[in-house]
Formats: sequence, C-alpha cells, structure tokens
Amino acid sequence: MKKTNFTLTLFLIVGLMTGLILTELLASVKGIAFLTNTAQIDWHPKADFHVLKYDINLTIRLNLLCIAAMIGAFLVYRKL
Repeated sequence: MKKTNFTLTLFLIVGLMTGLILTELLASVKGIAFLTNTAQIDWHPKADFHVLKYDINLTIRLNLLCIAAMIGAFLVYRKL
C-alpha cells in the first residue's frame, strides 16, 4: 500500500472513530473515568457580506482514549 496523505487521513479518522466507540463502551466504568472525560472546543465563525452570508458551528470533543487511538493509528500507518 502506498503512503499518501489520503491514507494517513483515513487511518487517523478510523483511529478517532475507534476511540469514540471505546469511549462509549467504557463510559460506565468508574475506575477509568479519567480516560473518558471529554474536553469540548466550540468555534462559531459567522459573517454577512450582503452578497454572501455564512454561519458555521464547529464543535470538537476529545478525550484521552480518542487521542491514544489516533496515536495507535498513526503508528500502524508508519509500519506500512
């Protein structure tokens, strides 16, 4: 398999999704709550130019499991 930016992006997205699934599965375990606590970043840019108007809501939620899964996906990508 060729190493391309698309392949790296795909691996990182799969790693992120894996981390999200693990977070949902392990959310009820109290001993590892520090891994599943989520930090949320909100960004709401908007503009009105009378010709073009936009309003974007962007929310990013990350936790340690997601970050660990993304690092794991990057390491797997490097092994290709």
